[in-house]
Amino acid sequence: MQYRHVSRLMLVLTALVLAACTTKDVRFASAQIEPTARIASRYTTLEIVQVTLPVYAASEEIFTQDATGAISALGPLWADEPARAMTLQLARDLAAITGATVAPQPWPFRGFAEARVDVRIEEMLATASGTFRISGQYFVAPETSGRDRSGLFSISVPLPAQPSPSRIADARGAAMSLLSEEIARRGLQ
Repeated sequence: MQYRHVSRLMLVLTALVLAACTTKDVRFASAQIEPTARIASRYTTLEIVQVTLPVYAASEEIFTQDATGAISALGPLWADEPARAMTLQLARDLAAITGATVAPQPWPFRGFAEARVDVRIEEMLATASGTFRISGQYFVAPETSGRDRSGLFSISVPLPAQPSPSRIADARGAAMSLLSEEIARRGLQ
């Protein structure tokens, strides 16, 4: 009889400990901002290769850099896998900016896209200097005619002192919109 009470007590205590250890993840999405720039593209169809990110930025965690240069997790998480979310935003923004048919890889339509856009990000974080920064390189490769193009980018979006995770998420969205405009202007004409 006493054995049953101890077993029940252990079961209840185990459940309480597990419940105490379980935390709900807090996640933040970038606000969708409709690009206002309109830039003609030489290509009517574009395939967007999945954006590549540095190891720390590819995780679900939001990272910041302190004054010493140390990069550490802020605590909250991105709402979606960063590479996926940024690829989808790039496709959406380039479609709005250029009027082209744009889709992320793999190309979902018959035939091939006229060109492929590949973005490789080297740095993506909120900095101690009060900016959200992305930097890296993009490549535009035509399927048949035209010349290959590439370019370096370094985009900074201002952040308030002690920015909240939602402000960092919105800054990431703004930085990607600026990158989309830069690719359209320098790589797709």
